[in-house]
Amino acid sequence: QVQLIESGGGLVQAGASLTLTCTTSERTFSEYVMGWFRQGPGKERTLVAAIMPKSRNTDYADSVKGRFTISRDDSKNTLYLRMTGLKPSDTAVYYCAAGGPPAYASGKDYHYNFWGRGTHVTVFS
Repeated sequence: QVQLIESGGGLVQAGASLTLTCTTSERTFSEYVMGWFRQGPGKERTLVAAIMPKSRNTDYADSVKGRFTISRDDSKNTLYLRMTGLKPSDTAVYYCAAGGPPAYASGKDYHYNFWGRGTHVTVFS
């Protein structure tokens, strides 16, 4: 069982920046597709960004392109999500997830096998 722990959420004003962090003690972290998902109030959980192992190719939801950056440090078993230009519509619980190769192509949460408990991000105008 891969345990993922998110941190870095908070209450910020629109236009601010935050960096979310996801850490694990899993030694095979470098082999996983890693993703950030979010679930806003009354909304479904959706993919925000994903990053491949090795190639580190990335994919983003249209709503965050140009504002969010996903990255990983395999030496530290850590995943990051740098969020800039935050908007009230970014308010959500943000989840870190790990999956196998199909996860990147599909972007679907059911292809991710392991999940963190989430960190809250609230953006006020």
